[in-house]
Amino acid sequence: MSHITLNTNKLLHNYNYLNQLFEENHIEWAVVAKLLCGNEKFLKCLLDISDKEVCDSRLTNLRHIKELSPKTQTVYIKPPAKRLARSIVKYADVSFNTEIETIKALSDEAIQQNKIHKIVIMVEMGELREGIMVKNLSQFYGEVLQIPNIEIVGIGTNLKCLNGILPDEKKLVKLNRFKEIVEESYQTAIPFISAGSSVTIPLLLKNEIPSGINHFRVGETLFFGTDVYNDSTIKGMHQNVFQLTAEIIEIAEKPMIPAGDAGTNLTGETPIHDEKNIGKTSVRAIVDIGVLDIDPKNINPLSLGIEIIGASSDMMILDLGDNVHDYHVGDTVDFSMNYMAVLRAMSSEYVDKIVDNKIKAQHHKVLEYIN
Repeated sequence: MSHITLNTNKLLHNYNYLNQLFEENHIEWAVVAKLLCGNEKFLKCLLDISDKEVCDSRLTNLRHIKELSPKTQTVYIKPPAKRLARSIVKYADVSFNTEIETIKALSDEAIQQNKIHKIVIMVEMGELREGIMVKNLSQFYGEVLQIPNIEIVGIGTNLKCLNGILPDEKKLVKLNRFKEIVEESYQTAIPFISAGSSVTIPLLLKNEIPSGINHFRVGETLFFGTDVYNDSTIKGMHQNVFQLTAEIIEIAEKPMIPAGDAGTNLTGETPIHDEKNIGKTSVRAIVDIGVLDIDPKNINPLSLGIEIIGASSDMMILDLGDNVHDYHVGDTVDFSMNYMAVLRAMSSEYVDKIVDNKIKAQHHKVLEYIN
């Protein structure tokens, strides 16, 4: 059976890299764990490494986190549905909000559960996903102040996820100013501006983050060492925390061009073949994973000389060329994975999840940056 492996030590290295970066800049940060899809093995690994609050957009995943670590502060990072208010208050210590009626529903549940539910008010800063309009922020804040058992712990914003709008110093300075105006109007203090995410980290590395931005939510860069702003990688971080492994279930020398009239395949595509390969053969292998579990466009073989030809629902075809690696049936092939590949594999119950923790690293060791 195919499997995805999480390398504990590489994850720890990336965690320490980020933790040192944020500590040096006096910034609090939270781990966004939605990529792990609530998997108990991987969540235990993360919770062993991190003492930070954990964010997710799925209530089931937050419930798993609370069951594994009741003291960990959990954050629901999208505006809640009103019908989920009871579960939100039960499993999320903090939630991101944009609607008064939803906050009132959370208040009612918080009263019933004898809790104070914390919220972050999300502000629209150009991305046009969740967030109230800036012109309504002060009035909205004032209304929320009157709602019992609700504590406003911050304002926040989201960028890059829908329309690809990038954060910049100008936007972040504006958000900080909006916070100051609200604080002055209501003679109150808002502890956090949660405006940082993986895409904002490159600005932090260039010292372009205003001092008022004091909270980051980080998932992709932690797990992949990516510079999301520039679609590149961050030097000194690991990009291969995750690895996919699939087993060869058939291997044979076959023609490179299919025979017969072609229609569309399983995914509705008509594959195009190079006529130069007519009459040629190559060694082809079938591995035990398909489009139900993975998007072949989001993975790459780690060994040279292997090409992904395509996939059906639960099988993927590889061109091994002359099979210089001498693969046989039962051998395995390893693949690198990007964010979407991991997310899809984690969502599949047909892909095993394995934690590689053979080498025990020092939990609290702070690593020096690798230049």
